[in-house]
Amino acid sequence: MTGAILRAFGRALLSQMHVRILRLSVIPFVLSVLIWVVILWLFLQPMFNGLQQFFLAHDGFKISSETLTFFGLAALKTVIVPLIAMWALLPLMILTALIFIGIAAMPWIVKHVGGRHFPTLEMHNGGTLAGSMWVAFSSFLLFALMWFLTLPLCLIPPLTFIVQPVLWGWLTARVMGYDALAAHATEEERLALLQAHRWPLFAIGTIAGAMGAIPTMLWVGGALSVAFFPFLAGVAIWLYVMVFIFTGLWFEYYCLDALAKYRVNTPVNRVPIQQL
Repeated sequence: MTGAILRAFGRALLSQMHVRILRLSVIPFVLSVLIWVVILWLFLQPMFNGLQQFFLAHDGFKISSETLTFFGLAALKTVIVPLIAMWALLPLMILTALIFIGIAAMPWIVKHVGGRHFPTLEMHNGGTLAGSMWVAFSSFLLFALMWFLTLPLCLIPPLTFIVQPVLWGWLTARVMGYDALAAHATEEERLALLQAHRWPLFAIGTIAGAMGAIPTMLWVGGALSVAFFPFLAGVAIWLYVMVFIFTGLWFEYYCLDALAKYRVNTPVNRVPIQQL
């Protein structure tokens, strides 16, 4: 299992450097930036004002100041409102990048990986665009709920670096797992593979989630610097797109390798599938 994950990682890393794959980041990046320019222009200041009023009405500044001071983060108390606003908007930014990757990049990733490394693997088109969108939206709703419920844990530094990657791992395993097998596997094969390889896929997603910590810090860090916020937000969006493309490649290599072995082991009768 570990060998299959590492092998898929190496292949994804090499493919990430391919010119065709690098070009894939342009369209999702541009679409995400356009969407977020509109969102931030229309809603960011009203969101700041609403949070400011809420804090004033509920003695939030005193409570947050005492809490941050307790954890040795007193310097953040002056930017607590924009910090919370940017952190709350983060799931929506992840969703937009994920959707645009699924629409604009995953079909090319499937074609690139399948055509170059699995040319003899028959395509059965067991998934659909509507199915992909449903998996993405339903998974995101649960992800966003858990994100907001675990926000207080972000004040405890060690837990910040555990909770967020785990949530990412669950989200990407569901969304990328479906997309990676949609074109090549039948519905029966896809369900069997996702069930049998749920822990390896979760591990891949969690590692990718840890990689997503860098753009997350840039995005939230925009709250600390108004002057550099547009630049930091743009870089964060681009890095998210690159992380998702790499994650898509990693899932694609792992899942198609698993599918190829599944078909070799069960050419006729669908017996229980073996772990890689």
